[in-house]
Amino acid sequence: MNVSYWELKNWFSKVDYTVVGSGIVGLHTALRLRERFPESKILVLEKGALPEGASTKNAGFACFGSLSEILEDLRNYSEEEVIQLVQKRWNGLQLLRRRLGDATIDFKPYGGYEIFLREDENTYAECLQKLPFVNDILKPLFKTDVFTKEVDRFDFKGIHEYLIFNPFEGQIDTGNMMQALLKEAHTNNILILNQQNVTEFQDIGTGVSIQTNDFTFTSRKVLFATNGFAEKITEGAVKPARAQVLITEPIPNLDIKGTFHIDGGYYYFRNIENRILFGGGRNLDFEGETTSEFGLTKKIQHRLEQLLKEVILPNTDYTIAHRWSGIMGLGSHKKPIVEQLSPNVYCGVRLGGMGVAIGSLVGQELADLV
Repeated sequence: MNVSYWELKNWFSKVDYTVVGSGIVGLHTALRLRERFPESKILVLEKGALPEGASTKNAGFACFGSLSEILEDLRNYSEEEVIQLVQKRWNGLQLLRRRLGDATIDFKPYGGYEIFLREDENTYAECLQKLPFVNDILKPLFKTDVFTKEVDRFDFKGIHEYLIFNPFEGQIDTGNMMQALLKEAHTNNILILNQQNVTEFQDIGTGVSIQTNDFTFTSRKVLFATNGFAEKITEGAVKPARAQVLITEPIPNLDIKGTFHIDGGYYYFRNIENRILFGGGRNLDFEGETTSEFGLTKKIQHRLEQLLKEVILPNTDYTIAHRWSGIMGLGSHKKPIVEQLSPNVYCGVRLGGMGVAIGSLVGQELADLV
């Protein structure tokens, strides 16, 4: 595309910082750069019409890990590493709430629950047995017990007697959050260009030459916040992971409020006012869902429908209104990758399905690398 003099002057000349990706991480990166460098020229490139990966497609869980997920982490990482992971997620949630305000993101402190399917005997027994231990290691951070046993009062079916309740969990409106971040970026004189896919970039020492589907220009520094699409720049350390979701039409007199986890967090549901949003099932087809292509599959949608009907809403009439998918960024380690790739190129990726919790913090850390 031949750009005009005005386009060159206002958008593509003397660019100090280019952030690739306008999701939770990208916009927090840009806003933190603005705090640090008030006079700099900051440009955000987004390949989609809206933030493309999971930032506007996630379930809106303000969570930091269910009990079974934390126990799984303790099998793979040291106690200290797990506490640091939880602390990072918790701090990230507080940063997000402080920056945007609870009213703006429609934060609801309903608490979170883990429910255990009848056939999930081993996980259920382990969670009940190790609940006091996990509470002990998290007490320095939360000053009180995080997890408690509760008898099911939601009329679920096919599950064990006790749910595990976490009062520190909440839910947000993902769309409100992203609109608020975009407004804040515009207010802070941050330029955002949509439908711009970075096809090539090269660190040339004095800056970075960037090629998109429409333009070529130079930026002093480039910061990648592309999470689920970061496989190439991280040489495989980040893999895409698709998550499939559905939502019901409004259900009269719905009595379910909160965020809910099933099967080690592989399934999750919540109320949105009087609807149920339900997602997950990636563990039915890890290979097939390791993709950066959006889409739905019969196998996973069927399992979501089955659990919705048999477990979550067994005595309720409902209609499914809508289905969609999002792309997360996972890897062999749950710790995010926030690092310098070359003298003028940086990345903040691999959010491990915890973008709402740690996206704000990863964005801040990424901007602080510069």
